[in-house]
Amino acid sequence: MVGRFSRSVGLPQTLPDILGLALRITPADGGGPADVLFASTGWGLPGRFLLMPRLDVAGATLTTLMPYRGRRGPVLLGLRTRGSSPDSLAPGEQVLGLYWATPSGRWRECGELRLNAGAGPADIPLRFDPLANQPPGARTYTWTRRLRKPSYQVAQQPAPPAVGRPMGRARPAESAAAHPESTTEHGRNSMSTVSQLFNASSADVWRVIADGWLYSGWVVGASRIRDVEAEWPQAGARLHHSVGAWPLVIDDSTRVAAVEPGRSLELVARGWPMGEAKVEMTLEDRGNQCLVTIAEDAIRGPGKLMPKVLRDPLISARNRETLRRLELMAIGGAGK
Repeated sequence: MVGRFSRSVGLPQTLPDILGLALRITPADGGGPADVLFASTGWGLPGRFLLMPRLDVAGATLTTLMPYRGRRGPVLLGLRTRGSSPDSLAPGEQVLGLYWATPSGRWRECGELRLNAGAGPADIPLRFDPLANQPPGARTYTWTRRLRKPSYQVAQQPAPPAVGRPMGRARPAESAAAHPESTTEHGRNSMSTVSQLFNASSADVWRVIADGWLYSGWVVGASRIRDVEAEWPQAGARLHHSVGAWPLVIDDSTRVAAVEPGRSLELVARGWPMGEAKVEMTLEDRGNQCLVTIAEDAIRGPGKLMPKVLRDPLISARNRETLRRLELMAIGGAGK
């Protein structure tokens, strides 16, 4: 068995973060591997279904957050660290109690997990996929697969820095993960990215983007434009917009960080109290068509505190609608 700890949000080491522990279990009979992801949560109800920031793994409780479908119904898996070491990732053997519970039932201890932390600072290249590599005897529910699939796709990319030092080989006292009825991704802080092939030329698409007064017509969340600087969309130029639905609207602004006219645009979009987001748009000319890509992620403020496993699907859904609106406006001939 191999385990890997990570910090989901990527906050500084001195601040609490959502901690993740990914485990890969390789059966002795030579069967395919099983990947199980845990995240720092509460232990009781409803805390076991809520992500909880922790400063360190020592004293933390971790669960699978969403249940597996066992032979007798839904089952959660949980881990509790043992001992009071101030640095739970120091080299040497670390012991975690292994538990299972029904969603509303009490936790039952079924074994322990022993992890040998490596002394080196290097991270392991292994990527985990709990949707493709499910434990034998347990399956994920359809609704959990739909909810988690976008974040697990991100998790296949290069990994973020680990909580402290990477974990080396690990061995369980009991393979409860393989039989939960009897007994978290994370990827680097990469941007949430969506693409769409437009039935419009890149020139038509750029005309819409270059007209700041049309911004609220295609950007989901922007409700009105209050002012656009004459230099838009040159680097440093701003447009002043409102976010939200009347009468609950917030006035803020978006600034151009970088631009390559007709090909790319990088924005810093503000929408307090949620914070700031970095948005990168690229246009790939394909004759009468254009491939448009939007990459976005929170960079400052409360929005960044939301775990990527939760915020990435929300950003992607919003930007898919943004692309649909932008294509319609480009086809319709909007813009300067």
